[in-house]
Amino acid sequence: MTYKAKAIKKKLCKHRLDVLDALKVNKYDRTYQVWKRAPLSLELFSKKTFLQKLEYIHENPGAAGVVNFAEEYKYSSAKFYMMEVDDFYIITHYTDN
Repeated sequence: MTYKAKAIKKKLCKHRLDVLDALKVNKYDRTYQVWKRAPLSLELFSKKTFLQKLEYIHENPGAAGVVNFAEEYKYSSAKFYMMEVDDFYIITHYTDN
């Protein structure tokens, strides 16, 4: 539980047990859930969305100043898409299926 969530829980224990009860969950790793769980995953529902996200992933190391060109980043598939070099021997092109 985060610092903020613990502070909220502590206040609710003192002043608002009714609200604390509303935050109860039946999870193996927690009794209360203060924040709404929102996974960071995004459904890639179209080719346009997929290409947009792929470009973002490829350009991120350059934007962060780690490399000058996307294909220079060791752990990126950018080199595969730009130069057809697969240093990991596992990358395949996406398909339109």
